[in-house]
Amino acid sequence: MKKLISWNVNGLRACVKKGFLEYFKEADADIFCIQESKLQEGQIDLDLDGYKAYWNYAEKKGYSGTAVFTKEEPMNVKIGIGIEEHDTEGRVITLEYKEFYLVNVYTPNSKQGLERLDYRMVWEDVFRNYLKDLEKIKPVIVCGDLNVAHNEIDLKNPKSNRKNAGFSDEEREKIKQLLDAGFIDTYRYFYPSKEEVYSWWSYRFNARENNAGWRIDYFLASNSLKDKLKDAKIHMEVMGSDHCPVELKIEL
Repeated sequence: MKKLISWNVNGLRACVKKGFLEYFKEADADIFCIQESKLQEGQIDLDLDGYKAYWNYAEKKGYSGTAVFTKEEPMNVKIGIGIEEHDTEGRVITLEYKEFYLVNVYTPNSKQGLERLDYRMVWEDVFRNYLKDLEKIKPVIVCGDLNVAHNEIDLKNPKSNRKNAGFSDEEREKIKQLLDAGFIDTYRYFYPSKEEVYSWWSYRFNARENNAGWRIDYFLASNSLKDKLKDAKIHMEVMGSDHCPVELKIEL
């Protein structure tokens, strides 16, 4: 049984000051992925005994960035997706293991007024093709902040957010296309109708206290892994970021 955790830490240095290491040790995950590290090489000294660390830094300082901490050394590690125009923001790390690929992703935000929606649409197609190419070789597990709430059940105020970043019709269509292409939203696989379970809350309007949140952090898995899925969790009780960790348990 493998335990996988994914967490958008919204600045790893800030999160470390708010209990990241305590949670990391307590979680004792086999693979622990983070998004929005917001740092460059050498800007943090983490003592993660027993883990190998792999980083993808954005060229822009204090922006984006991903990392994976894993107990089992992977066969191969790929930083980025191999397409220069999409690899400057530190958004993707792929680890190859014997039985599967693990892809950690921080999907671009469409931003206020959907000013980056056009780029996001291109990214979505390129990233989906990247995953499907990997899947020709072996099953894929994708985790991270996908920056979209799929259905109305996945956010507190769907009606008023319909044309906003993260819940636009265009973004929702892209995650539908990804799932239709052969991936399982593991949380909804186990809890198809569970309401008021979110992974991100705005820092404004006391959103977290009122649980006015969005479920935008996911573990997706290739359909061929369906029988190996054991459980999925969203750890709403864990503080330290405007996101909370999400978890997948899988028999591999």
